[in-house]
Amino acid sequence: MKLVLMGTNDFVVPIFDAVRCAGHEIVAVFTRAPKPVGRKQVLTQSPVHQWADAHGLTVHTSIRQYNYNPDMVVVISYGVILRDNVLNSAPCVNIHPSALPKYRGPSPIRTALYNGDASSEICLMQVTAEMDAGDVYMRVPFDIGEDDTNADIERRVSEIGAQMLTEYLGNPAAYGAVPQVGAPTFTRKFTGDDEIIDWSRSARDIHNQIRALGAGRTKINGMDVKILQTRVNADGHLEIIQIQPAGKKPMDWKSFVNGLRGAEIKYGQ
Repeated sequence: MKLVLMGTNDFVVPIFDAVRCAGHEIVAVFTRAPKPVGRKQVLTQSPVHQWADAHGLTVHTSIRQYNYNPDMVVVISYGVILRDNVLNSAPCVNIHPSALPKYRGPSPIRTALYNGDASSEICLMQVTAEMDAGDVYMRVPFDIGEDDTNADIERRVSEIGAQMLTEYLGNPAAYGAVPQVGAPTFTRKFTGDDEIIDWSRSARDIHNQIRALGAGRTKINGMDVKILQTRVNADGHLEIIQIQPAGKKPMDWKSFVNGLRGAEIKYGQ
């Protein structure tokens, strides 16, 4: 099958590589343009771009360069709205990690973690002009552990999604299109402000915030810090495992507390 692949993030790479290893002809790869990364703002290609280059595939960094008529277009975490010229060129499918129509939009994994969901689904679906509203060809449920992070779930989605997509591409006609049922809910892009910890919230809510976003920002004893890893103990209290003071490398909580030299710990101050 002749395919055009569209994606950007690192968790997409194992899925696309499974498609490549299955023997499909990848006629082109579309991904986001390189962007500045890190303190030195080094212009860096997306993980999908680097993967495509490593395998000698044709890469485009603008959807305006689309001029193909493949058998199918596969879109996963691309971050670009598809125009009619793409949607009309071939059937377009997408892997979306939520129990659609729940959590349509850009951040279904982070939203599920932030809300403390104990389970979710991966949907292989039709791409339409309306965001994440297409019919669903396959659904696979998965559990979310209470300490799972965004990275943990992305790895799980990569593994399951690769199996789903290769099975589907092997015989698309075997999978019927099932309309989504129920009222949709929508996610949004999280910002840096969402990382700010409100210490009046419950231990579980703060823990969910940190594992969803990768960090929580606050002050402790007047110092700006990022809390990188936590857990909720058997008594329901929040335990900090890893922390990063501003301008310093990450450290374990015990080392940070030792540096306070016995001072009373003041959270959010």
